[in-house]
Amino acid sequence: MLKPEVEDGEVSLADPEFRADVLAGLATRPRAIPARWFYDRRGSELFEAITDLPEYYPTRTEVSLLDMAGEQIGAAVGTGRAVIEFGSGSSMKTPRLLRSIAPAAYVPIDISGEFLRHSAAALVDDFPDLAIHPVEANFMRPVPLPDAVAGAPKLGFFPGSTVGNLTPLAATDLLRTMRESLGEGAMLLIGIDRIKDEAVLVPAYDDAAGVTAAFNLNLLERINRELAGTIPVEAFAHRAIWNDAAARIEMHLEAQRDVAFGVDGRDFAMRAGETIHTENSHKYGPRDARVLLRAGGWTPIAEWTDPDDWFALILAEAQSRPAAP
Repeated sequence: MLKPEVEDGEVSLADPEFRADVLAGLATRPRAIPARWFYDRRGSELFEAITDLPEYYPTRTEVSLLDMAGEQIGAAVGTGRAVIEFGSGSSMKTPRLLRSIAPAAYVPIDISGEFLRHSAAALVDDFPDLAIHPVEANFMRPVPLPDAVAGAPKLGFFPGSTVGNLTPLAATDLLRTMRESLGEGAMLLIGIDRIKDEAVLVPAYDDAAGVTAAFNLNLLERINRELAGTIPVEAFAHRAIWNDAAARIEMHLEAQRDVAFGVDGRDFAMRAGETIHTENSHKYGPRDARVLLRAGGWTPIAEWTDPDDWFALILAEAQSRPAAP
């Protein structure tokens, strides 16, 4: 639980890790703040709005895959597993998976506690007999799972190609962390976004309605709300670019003029044109994705893709490591 801090007579519940990441990210060059801090309540709501946009293909493509391959996924996974969803958000895709596999329990894990509890409660109506155990946690580190699922075989669920938000090194570390959290013999169903034409990719992260821009700029508003920031949000613009060498979309907040501001009592200044790097979304070819999973301790055992080969669902297993070579 966060310890309240009193500042000028007001109680602050700022996450100390949020404070540390923001201050370090604004002080470094180039400036960068981890994307996980997008997801306060407002950020989570904006992201859910993004998933409904016509330009944003990943969600509808993955949902169609879950519908199309549900029976095959159920046959490969079997019944009676506890589903552990990492970064559950609104759990919008989850019912499709749960109906396919008849799980023993569902454990949604998310960093946004308020949004997590609301989403978990919404599932109760559809699955009144399913044991649901929400866990508020940062799944970038090993997460102790509820005792109620300790003896059940487990299926990790990591949809949305969220793994693409991490550098390949960090993604490998996360996959190993998931393996540690889930244990030997666990399975992982993961969404992977494929490399495709830039004309498709960039609009998905810079929509005409400006919802993604609002999502990006909300990070600055959160800093102002929670860290006594004085950032002139109107002086920044959302930028989304395709970095072909790194095979990723990058999101930035670009200063439109010289600005000076404070955060948590520290002063910062940025020149016009300077950016804060807020998110990466790496895209993977088929072999790249399998290599990534194997590096993280997971053996791919099945894969499903859409007709355009834009997105993949990969089922992998935490198998025993061979002694050699």
